[in-house]
Amino acid sequence: MPRIARKKSRSGIYHVMLRGVNKQMIFEDDVDRIRFLETIKKYRDQYKYSLYGYCLMDNHVHLLLKEEAESVSESVKRISSSYVYWYNIKYDRYGHLFQDRFKSEVVESIISFLKVLRYIHQNPLKAGLTGSVFESKWSSVNEYFVKSDIVDIDYGLELFSNIRNDAIKLYKEYMGQPNDDECLDDHVRIRVTDSEVKDYLSEMGITHVSLLQQMDKEKRDLILSRLKEMNGVSIRQLSRVTGVSRSVINRVGQRDRWDVP
Repeated sequence: MPRIARKKSRSGIYHVMLRGVNKQMIFEDDVDRIRFLETIKKYRDQYKYSLYGYCLMDNHVHLLLKEEAESVSESVKRISSSYVYWYNIKYDRYGHLFQDRFKSEVVESIISFLKVLRYIHQNPLKAGLTGSVFESKWSSVNEYFVKSDIVDIDYGLELFSNIRNDAIKLYKEYMGQPNDDECLDDHVRIRVTDSEVKDYLSEMGITHVSLLQQMDKEKRDLILSRLKEMNGVSIRQLSRVTGVSRSVINRVGQRDRWDVP
């Protein structure tokens, strides 16, 4: 069945979302995130598209950009292909990292632009990863009034006021407003922190991961099974926190489902 053509934006501005294939992690550490932003900047300088906002989550990315010399599809393809090539070399892997086709929506009005920009910036907040929209390390929210690195801030700020100080004040107020905005993906993955996993281990009497590693298999697997039941935890995260291999954690609980009488 042929694909439906991507809707063309009259303004040239699009809200783009790139998601990991099967919703897998696309950033393992901050080095990966920095590389992704460097890739965006590299191709922005070469092909002159405008970037108004971004947010890097663990398994997906939001971009607000305007196509210029080439289509948004071509620009996103350059960004994703370059990053995946680097990522696969770093982690000695092969194949796709992102879903085959990125999602996008057209942005053709001032109201839509501001709504999408706020939605992108509030992604970490609504996912429970930060206590404030301005605490996010991997979004462009603070570039609008601290230091603009890769984001074109003039267009967005001038929508608030032609006087820069007034524009920044109004921008901050708008970005911090609670809302029920829904854009491309309003189901934000809630993720627990490593500290929360460690706290749960402590509640079960495991004050140090070495205690877990020294347990007999039956007791260890019982603890791991309870950890896997935490809402928002990943196998990779549990392996990182506990020091137990992902293959072992993956197997925990699988046999139990068939052994229940």
